[in-house]
Amino acid sequence: MSSIPAPQIDSPRGLAYAIAAYLMWGVLPIFMKALAHLPPTEIIAHRIIWSLPIAAAVLVWQGRSDDVLAALRQPRLLAMATLTAMLISANWLIYVWAIANDHALDAALGYYINPLFSVFLGATLLGERLSRGQFAAIALAAAAVIILTVQAGRLPMVALGLTLSWGFYAYCKKSLPLGPNQGFTLEVLLLTPFAVAFLVWQAAQGQSHFLSGGWGQALLLLGAGPVTAIPLLFYANGAKLIRLSTIGILQYIAPTMIFLCAVLLFNEPFGTARMIAFPMIWAALVIYSVTLLRQAGQRRRDRRQLAAQRMQ
Repeated sequence: MSSIPAPQIDSPRGLAYAIAAYLMWGVLPIFMKALAHLPPTEIIAHRIIWSLPIAAAVLVWQGRSDDVLAALRQPRLLAMATLTAMLISANWLIYVWAIANDHALDAALGYYINPLFSVFLGATLLGERLSRGQFAAIALAAAAVIILTVQAGRLPMVALGLTLSWGFYAYCKKSLPLGPNQGFTLEVLLLTPFAVAFLVWQAAQGQSHFLSGGWGQALLLLGAGPVTAIPLLFYANGAKLIRLSTIGILQYIAPTMIFLCAVLLFNEPFGTARMIAFPMIWAALVIYSVTLLRQAGQRRRDRRQLAAQRMQ
């Protein structure tokens, strides 16, 4: 599969897709809070099962369903997709548990740290060189985590769990030789038998909540599929049409909205340690963003210079 070159300008359609995806992720805590009385494992099972029809329908509409069928016949690709499926399901489980148990601030922290962790992974696993700005941003984020750890007497496990699961998911996803829509469909397809088996077992134990709470609760569980699949598909298609530096800035929309939901809607406590740690994280992200924009600007200048030399 040939790689698609990174766009040099931001398409308005790509911007609309990406912003819509991050806005949907930003309000997702409100939806998940409405299901907080249910076991997180049951919610995840429904997220998986009801995501599959949407993802499959998109592939059929695009005429790319054969890519997934071909992937099912390739053991190495299947093993890679199984790993990414396990990582994304772990991320979903931690997230749902965090929202239900009043840890939305920790969830926001995890997604704030994630881009810096991705830079750290690039340096440690791929040998990418860190600029001074990137190194300073990572150091600030690490210091913020230390402050939260000392104050609480334990590591912020929700934030670290979300950071690690999503960071390694994104890292492994780069090695998956499938388009983003095909990859997501394959992942939920691999997870669906386990989700169905869990729900059947739960029903056999008399512990199913699908209809026990009335049609409103059943509709919310059915809605777990669209609220999972649609923003991921929007993001996947938007990311192809906008610059990497733009994605790097837009990705802060979701954790900022999660942060506001936690403080303004869920009334989670914002103690002294968080008053110190969160501004440190925000400062780290400002440094990271400036570095990202400078690198993007340098690449544009290099391309213009190269084009000018070719014309001479």
